[in-house]
Amino acid sequence: MILIHTPSPKEVAAYLQLFRAALPQQTFIALDEMHDPALVEYVVTWGPPPGLFGSLARLKAVFTLGAGVDKLLVRDDLSPALPIYRLLDGGMAPQMAEYVRFGVLSYQRHMDIYRRQQAAGVWKMLAPRLPGEVRVGVLGLGEIGRAVAQALAADGYAVSGWSRTPRQLAGVDCLFGDEGLAELLAGSDVLACVLPSTPETQGLLNAERLAALPAGAMLINAGRGDLLDEQALLAQLDSGHLRCAQLDVFASEPLPADSRLWQHPAVTVTPHIAAITLRREAVEQIVAKLALLGAGEEPDGRVIRERGY
Repeated sequence: MILIHTPSPKEVAAYLQLFRAALPQQTFIALDEMHDPALVEYVVTWGPPPGLFGSLARLKAVFTLGAGVDKLLVRDDLSPALPIYRLLDGGMAPQMAEYVRFGVLSYQRHMDIYRRQQAAGVWKMLAPRLPGEVRVGVLGLGEIGRAVAQALAADGYAVSGWSRTPRQLAGVDCLFGDEGLAELLAGSDVLACVLPSTPETQGLLNAERLAALPAGAMLINAGRGDLLDEQALLAQLDSGHLRCAQLDVFASEPLPADSRLWQHPAVTVTPHIAAITLRREAVEQIVAKLALLGAGEEPDGRVIRERGY
């Protein structure tokens, strides 16, 4: 038996329909249909309620309906030995590439400046800038980060990418480690962050590293909110060192009503929509993983807890 759960009953119903059509021989249930927790062997979830996993004595694995797993890894009702499988894409990579490209193109064409000029009633043309004159740094070269970096490179931008370990990517200057991070920051007119939340990345974009970006740079954060020191970002924007920011994720979500980020003229806020899981793609991927587990094989996407992803 496989339990499907998200905080939205409408979404659960949609997932149940897709899973039941894909695997009619398997039993899929919603949380309110779970009469005997001991029969549940797998859970497919996003935002599971507290204590859920502790009641599932025969649970073999958990599948997340997203790429992020940081909230699962800190739960006290989930055994450290239990396998967790994340989506490697689920249709999110093209969306993330679009989101970052939108920000980079807005920066290249001075749209953030024109918005402020409009608010002030100022008519002033700025000199054009070609894609090859804009240096873009991508923090995170996993499945999604690679797609972002390659899309930007195909658009003609000068792209560098940073990862924890060495990577090779056509058309992208790949950097790694502390020295690589310092080099990436110093050479990024636009810094696009798509990193997951791990003990190593939390607080990564602190005051010191934000100050290391070139004067007039832009920050795009579509990774996780706890990577960024929001007060340090505001200080850099207020001082004029950073030109603008496009933020999709925040330390507290929804973004609190009293946050200065809402009203700051140099900040674009979006409500965690940069890359949303597409149901059909997610179901196809999880069904494939279930088939491999049933055949005694190990699917890809298993979370390595020590790394946090």
